[in-house]
Amino acid sequence: MRRITNPAKAEWPELTKRPTQNFGDLEAGIAQTFGLVQESGDKALLDLTEKYDGVRLTGLLSSAEEMASAAAELSDELKSAIQQAFNNIEKFHAQQAEQSSRVETMPGVTCWRKSVAIDKVGLYIPGGTAPLFSTLLMLGIPARLAGCPEIILCTPPAKDGSIHPAIRYTASLLGIEKLVKAGGAQAIAAMAFGTESVPAVNKIFGPGNQYVTVAKQMLSKTGVAIDLPAGPSEVLVIADESANPAFVAADLLSQAEHGADSQVVLLTNSADLLRQVEDELQEQLEALPRKEFAARALNNSLGILLQDVEEMLRFSNLYAPEHLILAVNGFEELLDKITNAGSVFLGNYSPESAGDYASGTNHTLPTNGYARAYSGVSLDSFVKKITFQHITPEGLQNIGNTIEVMAEAEGLEAHKNAVSIRLKEVRNV
Repeated sequence: MRRITNPAKAEWPELTKRPTQNFGDLEAGIAQTFGLVQESGDKALLDLTEKYDGVRLTGLLSSAEEMASAAAELSDELKSAIQQAFNNIEKFHAQQAEQSSRVETMPGVTCWRKSVAIDKVGLYIPGGTAPLFSTLLMLGIPARLAGCPEIILCTPPAKDGSIHPAIRYTASLLGIEKLVKAGGAQAIAAMAFGTESVPAVNKIFGPGNQYVTVAKQMLSKTGVAIDLPAGPSEVLVIADESANPAFVAADLLSQAEHGADSQVVLLTNSADLLRQVEDELQEQLEALPRKEFAARALNNSLGILLQDVEEMLRFSNLYAPEHLILAVNGFEELLDKITNAGSVFLGNYSPESAGDYASGTNHTLPTNGYARAYSGVSLDSFVKKITFQHITPEGLQNIGNTIEVMAEAEGLEAHKNAVSIRLKEVRNV
């Protein structure tokens, strides 16, 4: 972790930049993958799965028998944990449902809006270095609550052609029947364009490696919707002298272990705490099975000493972290000052891992500064909002002249006439 002491504010924008790769270099290869999938459908998926995942599949879909056997392959302890997380996530997202209410903007003019589920959604769940069944809960639960009629799940197979039992078990809990054994950009292409086995969807959700990320971004230019711009994981911790250095180091490492391109940032006004956290990082790092990933991520990470909590909050809002942890005294008084963050964790006993797994909030969040303008995935991500209006003859008389005047001022006579022709009839009745 690189230590920086009291940087000038002019240096802050440079410090908030993430370690990035030139994703543009990947676009040509991904475009070629898109073309193969569009041209050859299932055959292209099978060929590319053999090429990239090292297994020749006889079919792309998990069978009913494979889905049913998952429960027996997991411990009761893990199944109980998945069910508890399921319950909490469902409870939190269920309260996000919007009730439709009608508003009479003036006599005879009534407007309202309702949420309608997206017809077909595609969920991508990575299965490479870590089978993220927790992400399946985060995406599948709001999709189910929203009432999406068709949910397609894509995840890469293991070398033996199997899908991790925790992913199969979670899919069964969610009632997802179509589990496709495909990963990478080819899976994203299949959900976007459709194949013999994979229906084309209207919106694609889920994280992935750099190829998946770029594939989603490329598709968003073609009319296929995606959940949000996403990149490597990140966490920013604001800590004062009241923070526990072991806790802070553990939180930093929990994101660093995602991958070498993850970034973790510590802001503190205590030089003693910064030194203690640095010591804890080295000690805890040695005990991690994924320490090579975490160690490389720490090379891209920052420990910044600032004057006070107010200054730390200003830096954090500029950085706009995916995850923000406030390990400071009196955090309750600071909440209104947080303007840019994906998800916030308060106090010494709210680890970021809680949000990743089981507290109830969604862990699919904007990264790379997109929290300045984007929200994380929620129930709203799986619906579109349709507005309605009904105007009575009385309402048209009340609002008609306003519309005519405005349309005429814009030089749109046909717009004006659409009102005038109706008003003429209403007045003659």
